[in-house]
Amino acid sequence: MSAYENDELDIYITDEDDEDSMKDRFLTFSVGKEIYALEILYVLEIIGIQTITEVPDLPQYVKGVINLRGNVIPVMDVRLRFNLSAMEYHERTCIVVVDVEGVSVGLIVDSVAEVIHIPEEQQAAPPDLRKEKTSSFIKGMGKMKERVILLLDVNRLLYDDDRRICASISEAN
Repeated sequence: MSAYENDELDIYITDEDDEDSMKDRFLTFSVGKEIYALEILYVLEIIGIQTITEVPDLPQYVKGVINLRGNVIPVMDVRLRFNLSAMEYHERTCIVVVDVEGVSVGLIVDSVAEVIHIPEEQQAAPPDLRKEKTSSFIKGMGKMKERVILLLDVNRLLYDDDRRICASISEAN
């Protein structure tokens, strides 16, 4: 099961968790006015916002790196990645550490909500919104009661060049 430490807002997946128990489970979070979700399989842990060391010559949405228990992790601001206006970080701002094709990356989100189960029959393909750049990150739509949750494809959040940069930062550990 997931562990939660209140004083540091750390949530992480333990070795006891397996793929079957996490199937169709999603971590929900807010960015701007929308609720998004990532498959829990990709989530390594959730931490509160902390000091970010800026690194020159990175895309604007890659804010820099953090030191997470001795590991240097690149972090990106999801607001900026989605072309939303920047916002000052606050006590509810979190960094969701995810695995993007073998590379740990921190995603800065406005707030984390909960882990929910969205059965496959309540998941739908995204509409064709080719005009919108952010639509390429949307893997599907989750239908939950009266709301729709946008399901993100964690592997598409970084462009190939950005993924190489993040991988080289992670390899420096």
